[in-house]
Amino acid sequence: MNTFDFLLQGLSVAMLPMNLLYALIGVTLGTAVGVLPGIGPALTVALLLPVTYKLDPAGSLIMFAGIYYGGMYGGSTTSILLNTPGESASIVTALEGNKMARAGRGGPALGTAAIGSFVAGLIATILLAFIAPFVVKVALIFGPREYFALMVLAFVTVSSAFGDSTLRGLTSLFIGLTLAIVGIDQLTGQARMSFGVPDLLDGIEVTTLAVAMFAIGETLYIAAQGKQAPETVEAVKGSVWMTKKDWARSWKPWLRGTAIGFPIGAMPAGGAEIGTFLSYAAEKRLTSHPEEFGHGAIEGVAGPEAANNASAAGTLVPLLTLGLPTTATAAIMLAGFQQYGLQPGPLLFATNPQLVWGLIASLLIANFMLLVLNLPLIGLWVKLLTIPKPWLYAGILVFATLGTIGANPSVFELGMLLAFGLVGYGMRILGYPIAPVVVGLILGPLAEQQLRRALAISQGDPSVLFTSPVAAVLLLVAAAALIVPAILRMRGRGAVLSQLAANED
Repeated sequence: MNTFDFLLQGLSVAMLPMNLLYALIGVTLGTAVGVLPGIGPALTVALLLPVTYKLDPAGSLIMFAGIYYGGMYGGSTTSILLNTPGESASIVTALEGNKMARAGRGGPALGTAAIGSFVAGLIATILLAFIAPFVVKVALIFGPREYFALMVLAFVTVSSAFGDSTLRGLTSLFIGLTLAIVGIDQLTGQARMSFGVPDLLDGIEVTTLAVAMFAIGETLYIAAQGKQAPETVEAVKGSVWMTKKDWARSWKPWLRGTAIGFPIGAMPAGGAEIGTFLSYAAEKRLTSHPEEFGHGAIEGVAGPEAANNASAAGTLVPLLTLGLPTTATAAIMLAGFQQYGLQPGPLLFATNPQLVWGLIASLLIANFMLLVLNLPLIGLWVKLLTIPKPWLYAGILVFATLGTIGANPSVFELGMLLAFGLVGYGMRILGYPIAPVVVGLILGPLAEQQLRRALAISQGDPSVLFTSPVAAVLLLVAAAALIVPAILRMRGRGAVLSQLAANED
């Protein structure tokens, strides 16, 4: 079967009435939660993770796709009308979008964001459908050595990509790896680090850790900031619909943003914020209205929003084909797969093709639903922005707690939720990234399993890891991903110090 046949098969799964309902619920919930101030896609997906626990895997992951895309779109509404980006990728949208809202053009800004997200998501999903099978063919030749090297690359890139410090990223990763060895050893059957507590024999639940670290810890951190400045919601004046001039100035940035965002999102050390900044810089350079930049240029909203959504689809390429999460949201989605005992990677395409292609096809449907749902309901999303913050944060904490109890009805699990939530809050205060902890817990047991298999085959000879060309290249790339940023940071600091010294002289 070719890609078209697989995609049609996936559409037949995604178009089932119940799956369409799951997609609609996911898009609506994702947008409603994502539009709330200070809540980005990662927190949105983590908060709603327990909701999908009782569903079948296909329905759950289709709802997840809707929540993911809905959360991405909701962040743009907050950035434009409140000047409060829910995540780093929405910072660029706030630059021009909020200026447009203040000038009474919030409607066209939201319109170009919605349509740009739709165009980029549509093109990027089609690209995902055609690129993923080629990546899978390459990955199917992997053995234990190659898989372990791939896991090491994932650990290093995740640690380097999140946060300002590679050392802090690695520290967070090792916290996750330490948590990963709690429970019964998969090969020997011995209990490890369970301290005689029966509830720990099955290991630490990924869902509990993800909800605690992202939803509880992040919410406590945001609430602890207090009201630093009065937030005013810019009213949407006039029509939401774009004029002919707005369309003429938006369609090229949509395409350029898609072309920039998708490949960057698909890179192992990518990230949506890189694509949005590059898209903004490109539009600023190519615009025929340079005087409007900084004062509300529609290109400055259209391009970055398209890049953001294209990057969101791009992150699914390494996630689905190799099991590599390149963003915090992808790490939470990996946890969503794990709660059904599914491991994203090349074997998933062979063992569960209907599920994978149904998920990819549902992205197309979720994109269309977002467009149809959000343009008429912009007034409703604006009203959500006026919810008092104490009610909002209290509601999030209650929802996260009830969701976890529903998924794992246990007093011990509730205590774990609170404990990890406080750990996540402390890490946010100290500037340690959260995503590497979740990635370490999910991928740690897999990396250990593949390493032990490789060593068993070679009768304990560690040099076997370097005798495979693919494994050796992956380990070299991992080393480069660790060393190169450190060198660049040192050079950057050296340049700053020399500039300061020159200024003093």
